[in-house]
Amino acid sequence: MKLYESAPAPSARRVSLFLAEKGIEIPRVQVDTRGGENVTAEFKAMSVNGKIPVLELADGTAISETIAICRYLDAAFPSDHHLFGDTPLAIGKVEMWNRIAELQGLFPAFQAFRNITGVFSDRERCVEAWGEESKQRVEEFLPVLESRLSVSTYLAGEHFSVADITAYIMCSFIAKIDIHIDETYPAIQAWQASLDQREASWQSTPVKVLEKGFNR
Repeated sequence: MKLYESAPAPSARRVSLFLAEKGIEIPRVQVDTRGGENVTAEFKAMSVNGKIPVLELADGTAISETIAICRYLDAAFPSDHHLFGDTPLAIGKVEMWNRIAELQGLFPAFQAFRNITGVFSDRERCVEAWGEESKQRVEEFLPVLESRLSVSTYLAGEHFSVADITAYIMCSFIAKIDIHIDETYPAIQAWQASLDQREASWQSTPVKVLEKGFNR
């Protein structure tokens, strides 16, 4: 089993934090996305969407998309640490809040960054106006997140879940589009501080790169 990633990328970090929470260690292969390694024919033959992260299994099966990878790992390495919920209601709430955090926060943040900066203009259409619209959508989502965390310890309830990973990555990423979590959002700040102190040691856990470069 190998995880193809670009370690600093938000999508890769989501999987890394999930792995840290579950205590799972697997070999990592670093992919140079800025250099276009992920759009080569070789990589796209493995990755359905030509993006990272991608989990390659021992039989050659490849799983793309962050949450799909996390769901596979959750099932392949079962434990009592239920990041997708442990009851029908909890599962539903985790799914609901994870999707809200993705669709209203993280994904618009990605679109804002890519379209405003034009970082991948050599391989995709960048529309600055759409970037600015996406940035505004992120700004409009923050009060929703603040309201929820004002009444709930974690995003989906009283237990940490994958939804918190998604929202945490979003809050870390949006500084790149000049959006900052300040004293206007005390509940978000307190929640972020609590996640920084988690036993999984997110901030200090080293990325274990056992292989370098895309070479299957």
